[in-house]
Amino acid sequence: MTKETLSVDGMTCNHCKMTVEQAAGKLDGVVKAKVDLKKKALTVKFDEGKASLETIKNAVSEAGYQVD
Repeated sequence: MTKETLSVDGMTCNHCKMTVEQAAGKLDGVVKAKVDLKKKALTVKFDEGKASLETIKNAVSEAGYQVD
C-alpha cells in the first residue's frame, strides 16, 4: 500500500470535502481517501497495482478541483 498527500485547491466546505473524498475513494485500489479542509489536502492510501497517483489526480480534477 502507498500513502500520498496531495494539495487540492478549490475546497471551501464540507460538501467539497465529501465530493473530493468520494471522487478518489470510488476508484478501484483506493483503500482510504481523507480530506483536511484546513490544509487543503487529500491523503490517499492505495494499492499501486490497481490505482495510480495520476488516476487519483484525474478523478479529483474531473470532480472540479485543482490538484498539485
